Amino acid sequence: MSTKLITKEGHEALKKELDYLWREKRPDTTRKVTWAASLGDRSENADYQYNKKLLREIDRRVRYLRKRLEDMRVVEYMPEQEGKVFFGAWVDIENEQGDTKRFRIVGYDEIYERMDYISIDSPMARALLRKEVDDEAIVQTPGGEMCWWITGIEYIR
Repeated sequence: MSTKLITKEGHEALKKELDYLWREKRPDTTRKVTWAASLGDRSENADYQYNKKLLREIDRRVRYLRKRLEDMRVVEYMPEQEGKVFFGAWVDIENEQGDTKRFRIVGYDEIYERMDYISIDSPMARALLRKEVDDEAIVQTPGGEMCWWITGIEYIR
């Protein structure tokens, strides 16, 4: 099984979500299922059916998070990274038309609900890795090649 990379902040967020689901959300939902089951006929009991379904979803997510957290390697900042694009870097780029973008290169499990994060496996991240400020990065896109210049690199310590 391969190890997945994650930033320290991403790892802490997943652990926090797991803790919340296991210690708060699941016990609360279990109480609701027990209460709804005590009312009698479960086949037409919407509270019972909804909360039972929610409990299955919580359990599925808990299993997923536990498995993922076991298989992850937290990547921390190292001074040798300074000045070059590596995992965890905030990167500023600009193209020929003057369009600018700023994003952070992170692991797959961190990109959701964040418009300013991209996966280390994305074509953009792969094109930028090991580059320095003022370097050119050619990104292969479905519409053809795009050329971007790196205007800034920053790491959170």
